[in-house]
Amino acid sequence: MNNVFWRCLTISNKELQINEEIRDREVRVVGSDGSQLGLMSSAQALQKAFEQNLDLVKIAPQAVPPVCKIIDYGKYRFEQAKREKEAKKNQRIVDIKEIRLSLNIDTHDFNTKVGHATRFLKDGDKVKASIRFRGREMGHPEQGYVIMRNFAEALSEIANVEKPAKLEGRNMLMFLASKPAK
Repeated sequence: MNNVFWRCLTISNKELQINEEIRDREVRVVGSDGSQLGLMSSAQALQKAFEQNLDLVKIAPQAVPPVCKIIDYGKYRFEQAKREKEAKKNQRIVDIKEIRLSLNIDTHDFNTKVGHATRFLKDGDKVKASIRFRGREMGHPEQGYVIMRNFAEALSEIANVEKPAKLEGRNMLMFLASKPAK
């Protein structure tokens, strides 16, 4: 054991212990081909791994005794990173798009805003409808609720109200999310 060399430098491993980091007295060893090699001391298991020019990796530390596998750790990390990248590629990040309305909005402007919101919802994004109350408009929050209700009704075919209209300071906010596909 005197001529042991560091075959694999520690790559920032989050959870797995490899080679000399394994300090358990006795471990259950699984070979590189998946065969059970049985119980042995960690020094013996490490020696077997080095004979095959591979790494000893603790894959189940919670087991009694811990389970270690003889594998090429660099190749294992590469394949794991590849799987994570593939999973990330299939994810869809939902954005929140804001539509700003006002108390004295006209019908054509309102319909244009509904059209924009429809496009955002069809793209899979969420919509945050907001009204900013300026000056004396603060005295008429009920008008804001009416506009928000009309906006939600106009989008009721494709959207659900996730958070109903709520007055927060000078802003009234409402969140809409697209209905799940049937």
